[in-house]
Amino acid sequence: MTAADDPIALLPHRPPFRFVDAIGVLVPGERVEASYTVRGDEPFLAGHFPGNPIFPGVLQLEALAQAGAVAVLSDPRYAGKLPLFGGVEGVRFRRIVRPGDELVLHVELERLSARGGWGAGVASVGTEETCRARLLFALAPAPAG
Repeated sequence: MTAADDPIALLPHRPPFRFVDAIGVLVPGERVEASYTVRGDEPFLAGHFPGNPIFPGVLQLEALAQAGAVAVLSDPRYAGKLPLFGGVEGVRFRRIVRPGDELVLHVELERLSARGGWGAGVASVGTEETCRARLLFALAPAPAG
């Protein structure tokens, strides 16, 4: 299977630290709509919080960043690069995400260059926004090996 068949394969992330299950819309170098379903068996949920599992806000940001990375890495100009967090701005958490929720991830790339760029991300469950942020990323050379 090629990356054209499965754009998620472009991500350098692997379970248990991959937070993209499916791609709905992909315009390489421009935008992506992806999703991640919180299963409930993720190890960190046992401690966040015992008896009241909540998908952490910082992992919502990570999920948005991973979705955005699919949009970047699917552009042939950036194939094989390693996208890394450079920063976040304007972060707002608006709704709790729990096991069984499907987190829908929308990322629009605002600026993209050989060194990195910016993307605007919104995560939601159903019609309710859970998180929004502006994401700064750097593009590192492809890892050796």
